[in-house]
Parts: sequence; structure tokens; C-alpha cells
Amino acid sequence: MKEKILIIEDDEAILKVLHRVLSYEGYEIFKALNGQQGLNSARENRPDLIILDIMLPGMDGLEVCRRLRLGGSVPILMLTAKDTIQDRVTGLDAGADDYLVKPFEVEELLARLRALLRRTKSERQPVLSFSDLTLDTNTRQAHRKDREINLTATEYDLIELFLHHPRQVLTREIIFDRVWGYDFGGESNVLDVYIRYLRQKLEEAGEPRLIFTVRGVGYVLREQSG
Repeated sequence: MKEKILIIEDDEAILKVLHRVLSYEGYEIFKALNGQQGLNSARENRPDLIILDIMLPGMDGLEVCRRLRLGGSVPILMLTAKDTIQDRVTGLDAGADDYLVKPFEVEELLARLRALLRRTKSERQPVLSFSDLTLDTNTRQAHRKDREINLTATEYDLIELFLHHPRQVLTREIIFDRVWGYDFGGESNVLDVYIRYLRQKLEEAGEPRLIFTVRGVGYVLREQSG
């Protein structure tokens, strides 16, 4: 199976070169011209690695990087025209795994991609778990102990997000951004409806609750207290 690379870059000339070179190397390529497109593509296509330009229109690469980090540990190679220590530190602090300054040699880019993919391949956890809940990200199957739980695509995305951040309160805004792919602005009960569906399935056989409401903030995956 081809490894998938998402390129988030607004310079169409660079995008064209990267697409041609990486396709020739055997990678499956997805492209985005701005940050929001990139976040949507990352959610829909689940890339194995992301090449992210730091200077993007609207939402800059640093903010995109921070949001991507909320949804998992996909390796991120950040591209920038700046070459100062502070710029490198800022990019790495935002969650980037590596940093390459423009203009760059294609061979160096390919070497860094291969190194990141090798490193993260050994670190990937195909099965996520918390308490007696497990989620196989390869087969997309969920279980509580031995009981299989059938999930819709949105329910799967929700539980995967929670399992990547156990015991961490996730705000409604973060959940909307990572699962539905847009900024939440206003009142909507769609999230509450999906949480209710998910709880019903997770607790169908009388198991203790795992997803709790944090009033006025969002939700958290944790053990039942008391």
C-alpha cells in the first residue's frame, strides 16, 4: 500500500514540483493551498506524513500544525523561507517533527521524509485502548472487553480522538475542528447528539460510563469516579 503524503503549500510552482517528485517516488499525494483545506484533507485522507509551509494565507502554518497535533501524531515536516534559530524553535514548539529551509535540495527533502516515515512506522499504535475499550485503527473495529461495537464513520472519528487524548478535556471547538473539519461558531446540538449515540453503544451492556460532560467546556474520556 502506498504511503500517503499531504502537501499544504500555497506556492503552486513548489506544489507542482513536490507532487511530481513524490509521485515518482511512489507516494500517494494529496494537496491543499491553505490551512483550512489542509486540515480538512488531513481529516478525510489520514496521511502518513504532512509537508507544511509555514507562510500560508489566512491561518498560518504554525496554527495549522498546532491543530493537527490535537488530532494525533502524524509526522510533520515544516517548510519555511526563514532560517533563524528562533524560527526553528517556534516551528518545533508548534509540533513539527522536522524543519527544512527554502530553497532546498530535493534529495535532502526525500531523505528527511524517509527518516520520518521509518521512525514513526515503528512508533505507530494500530490498537488504541483505555480501560476496557479498544479501537483497532486498521480494521476500524471497537470493543468493550469481548463485545464488538458497531460505529458509524463519525462515531469512529469521535472515539479515536478521545482515545488519542485520554483524561484530557476536549473543548467543543476542538472536537468540531478535528471531527467535522470546521470552526464552531454558534449553537448546535449535533455534537451532543453524537455523544449520546456513542454513550448508548459503549454502555449497551451496562458497562460504566467513559465519556463525561464538562459543563460549559466540552467532553473528556476518563474512568468513572467513586
